[in-house]
Amino acid sequence: MKRNAIARKRLTATFLVGTLVASSLAACGSSSDDDKKESTTQQTETASTGTDANTATTPDTPKQQDPLKLDIMLPIFKTNFPKDDSPVAAQIEKLTNTDIHFLWVPNASYTDKLNITLASGKLPSIIYIDNAKGASFVNAAKSGAFWELSSYLKDYKFLSQANSVILNNSSVEGKTYGIYRSRNLGRNGIVYRKDWLENVGLSEPKTIDDFYNMLKAFKEKDPDKNGKDDTYGMVLVKWTGGWASGFDTMKLWFGSPNKWGVQDGKLVPEFETTGYMDALRFMKKLYDEKLINQDFAVYDSAKWVDPVVNNKAGVIVDVVDTAARIDDKIHAALKEAGTEVPDDQNYMDVVGGVIGSDGTLHTLPTSGFAGLLSIPKSSVKTEDELKRVLGFIDQLSEPELQTLASFGIEGTHYTKNGEFAEPSKDSVLLESEVEGLNQMLTFIPSTTAITVKQTPLRLKQTALMKENEQYIVPNPAEPFISTVYSQKGPQLDDIINDARIKYIVGQIDEAGFLAAIELWKKTGGNDLVEEMNQLYAASNK
Repeated sequence: MKRNAIARKRLTATFLVGTLVASSLAACGSSSDDDKKESTTQQTETASTGTDANTATTPDTPKQQDPLKLDIMLPIFKTNFPKDDSPVAAQIEKLTNTDIHFLWVPNASYTDKLNITLASGKLPSIIYIDNAKGASFVNAAKSGAFWELSSYLKDYKFLSQANSVILNNSSVEGKTYGIYRSRNLGRNGIVYRKDWLENVGLSEPKTIDDFYNMLKAFKEKDPDKNGKDDTYGMVLVKWTGGWASGFDTMKLWFGSPNKWGVQDGKLVPEFETTGYMDALRFMKKLYDEKLINQDFAVYDSAKWVDPVVNNKAGVIVDVVDTAARIDDKIHAALKEAGTEVPDDQNYMDVVGGVIGSDGTLHTLPTSGFAGLLSIPKSSVKTEDELKRVLGFIDQLSEPELQTLASFGIEGTHYTKNGEFAEPSKDSVLLESEVEGLNQMLTFIPSTTAITVKQTPLRLKQTALMKENEQYIVPNPAEPFISTVYSQKGPQLDDIINDARIKYIVGQIDEAGFLAAIELWKKTGGNDLVEEMNQLYAASNK
């Protein structure tokens, strides 16, 4: 049963107008990452009964109920997205006894749209929170805008298996105001064109110098062998929380801490460390030598992989499972152009990281989650309705539902080859009917969907994510909720982000960057440092 179509179009337009053109300088926050979750890394079950979420987890609920009406606000990484009445969405509604309206927001401008939505007070039934520590969300949660879920999770088949450490990482002062979307801790690394590296006569990068030489060769040595000077090394993008998606990983190679460091027993901001400035100088060198895209500060993350697929750039520093997705796109593009290539030929490769300046490999961890699915009290007004919404979220972890949201409908969007899924080569079909629906999956406690065939590249990705866990650099302030940051966080972040970009592109020198740090301190940074150290000292006790 669908609601009024005109009203829906009007509501969708409200959310999408103004978001398709991203702002050039977004506040820095958590990455992720990620968050194009790919269900390829684990052995999974292959069948599901498709039990109704509204009866499976709440035995006392009547079996026959009207469909649960849901508005769900999610990020989208492509310019195309599944419509409410698309076949996959309709099948999900049928199996879950729901009537869903999706509010798709371009990922590049999601933070801005989320802040506007939170301020408006007109919230959907389920809203994706990209930064669990962001000021707008923390303030809204503490003021009672969202349901606190700690006491409810135990009653659900999958949600009851949530990891306690990740629940704490995603909490607001120990309270659960959203269901985390599970991710591997060691997911970040370096993705590069394997064929290009072979063409320029280099081997897998092991050190920072190797990495630099790879970028330089990808610009200067005609890696695609087309006889033209039309390539560069690495793609950087403007991410949800700022352009620093690649930089946040690379700074660790130079000895920078992850957000906060510890010196003489006290927390210090990362940008006041020598390692951070060394990394910033390195980034400026890459920019000056045109080894990275010159429009990185405004480049849309929805187009991140395009230069790699289209033989313009050879490297992305991001989640390592990006490699297989790019490889699939390269295969599809070549086949569409009439070029026959073996299915097992890989054009991409990955490494977890490179040896840093201290002789050790360091990688950027995730927090174990990529955002939250939160439930506002203004739209889900009663406890009974809350339980139905939680039942829906829980049911999405059933194998049949996870497979639907990840791959679509068998025979239309993918075919089965033994126990594996082979996605359709029709990228337009997948974008318009499937891709993006996986953004509402929690993957708690793990992947249950059918997987794609575990090629050597995918097996390597999986092994790297596990191996990376021993090299991660944690943020010692990860669990802390700062009152100062809740009030002034975006303003403080903007000061550093703007200065960082201006330094990279040559608009200010190091003296200008240090002046920005002083402005940060006077604007509230000193208060933030003091408060964070109080929280740090209390946690050590």
